[in-house]
Amino acid sequence: MADYLRLEALAATPLVREPFAHLVVPGFVGEAGLAAINADYPKIASPGSFPTDQLVFGAGFQKLLDELDGDRFREAFEDKFGVDLSGRPTMTTVRGRCDPSDGKIHTDSKTKIITVLIYMNPSWENSGGRLRLLRSARDLDDIIVEVPPVAGTLLAFKRSNNSWHGHEPFSGERRVIQFNWLTSQGNRQIAMLRHHTSASFKRVLMMILPGRV
Repeated sequence: MADYLRLEALAATPLVREPFAHLVVPGFVGEAGLAAINADYPKIASPGSFPTDQLVFGAGFQKLLDELDGDRFREAFEDKFGVDLSGRPTMTTVRGRCDPSDGKIHTDSKTKIITVLIYMNPSWENSGGRLRLLRSARDLDDIIVEVPPVAGTLLAFKRSNNSWHGHEPFSGERRVIQFNWLTSQGNRQIAMLRHHTSASFKRVLMMILPGRV
């Protein structure tokens, strides 16, 4: 079976180095991969990021996860960003929905080395929910680049003290896979515990307040 991820497209995309290292690769996931991944995408009824071991999905989605955890994917990012990621722990989380409180400006935690976002929405007409890389911690309109979360698009950046990003409010389905290389296994365990606790809390709320979470 052919690979889903077009690493040659990543290699051909120049890295933007200022004000922090980032790149955007439209069409990073090939057409066959898009169909298989979306067909087997986990059903997520509430906002938030969920660890993959908390979700149910099919073989098409699992193949994507396998490619993300592969040596070729890691080596492609080492070459592009000029960092050694060998031996670094990884974390994959998945979103299926967005609510109006999402998208506040932030830089990502210091435990993350590189953040990779892969979007899986067939189309995107809404003005909200388009991730913006920013020059400022306070101004959502001080935009470096705005990325509509259209299926197959990859956005990646190296975490830094000024890697600001956020988006205008949106409520509804918004599919995105987030993959990170982390600084240490201990930090991975802390991050996973936080995600697991959050996921469990959301499930309880959905039982108590069905249709409102």
